[in-house]
Amino acid sequence: MRLMRRSDGFTIMVGKCELMSDLFCASERALATIACDHLRDRPEARMLIGGLGMGFTLGAALEGLGPQASVVVAELVPSVAAWARGPLAHLFGGSLDDSRVEIRVEDVNRVIQAAPAAYDAILLDVDNGPEGATRRQNDRLYDAWGLKRARWALRPGGILAVWSGHPDRKFKARLRRTGFAVEEIRIRSNITDGRRHVLWIATRIEDPNAA
Repeated sequence: MRLMRRSDGFTIMVGKCELMSDLFCASERALATIACDHLRDRPEARMLIGGLGMGFTLGAALEGLGPQASVVVAELVPSVAAWARGPLAHLFGGSLDDSRVEIRVEDVNRVIQAAPAAYDAILLDVDNGPEGATRRQNDRLYDAWGLKRARWALRPGGILAVWSGHPDRKFKARLRRTGFAVEEIRIRSNITDGRRHVLWIATRIEDPNAA
C-alpha cells in the first residue's frame, strides 16, 4: 500500500489499483451520515468504524453524532494510521484529537469478535467491499460467519453499514439471511463523477424471518 501525491491531492494505491482518493469521498462520508441519521434517538451511541482511510467517514460520523457518543476506529495497516498524522493531517482536521475518538491499529474483525452487544453501529469501509482487492483475509468480514459476528456485536436495532465499489446481489441476500433488514443505496463518488458506489444500511432485527 502506497500513498501517492498528485498535483491536486493524494491517492492511496495497492499495486496499480487506486484504493481511494481525496477527490472522490462523497460515498465514504455518506456511509457515516446515513448511519448517524438512524442513531438520532441514541445520544450516547457507540460506533465502530472499520478502516481509517483518509478520514472522511470518521469526520462525517463526528459531525452527525452527539457530544456523548463515542467512536472506535480499527485500522489494520500502521502506515495508514501514520499518514493520518503526517501528510494527510490536513484532511483529518482535529478529528483524531476529538475526545470521542479511539484509534486502534488492529484488525476490525478481532474488535468485533471481542465485543458482544457493544455497538449501536458498525461501519465497514474495508478493502473494496465484499469483493475485496487487497487481502483475502478481509473476506471473512463479509461471509455468513462474519455477518453473524457483526450482528452479535450490535445492540438491538443496531446498524451495520457497508461500503462497496460495486453492487453484489449475493451479499445483499446474505445480509437478509443473517438477520438484517437491508436498504441498498447507490451514490455518486463525488458531485461530478459518474461512478456510483453502493452502500448497504442493514438494521439488526430480532426475528431473522422478518427480513
